[in-house]
Amino acid sequence: QVQLVESGGGLVQPGGSLRLSCVASGRILSINDMGWYRQAPGKSRELVASITSGGRTNYPDSVKGRFTISRDNAKNTVYLQMDSLKPEDTAVYYCNADLAYSATYGYARRNFWGQGTQVTVSS
Repeated sequence: QVQLVESGGGLVQPGGSLRLSCVASGRILSINDMGWYRQAPGKSRELVASITSGGRTNYPDSVKGRFTISRDNAKNTVYLQMDSLKPEDTAVYYCNADLAYSATYGYARRNFWGQGTQVTVSS
């Protein structure tokens, strides 16, 4: 029905940059909030950035000023530009979207998660 596919993760040195992308596909009717979360080994999943359908953004203090979330509604895509990366940013990054879609029984709405992409910040 619907899937989110992330790309853009990898290995980067401290101080470097990466750009993550997440494309939503399927029988999508509309997308509301989109966001990026991350989960480091032994830790719980945490919000990294979120953006409303109108473009309002939210960041925790840990990434504010270094990460930028944006979206292209025409392409059902959300991006995360990560600059000045630190070793503590190392984690699996997940895309999340609250969206409405056409199910076999009609209109449906729920949260979807991507499969995750690894980001490693190390020298």
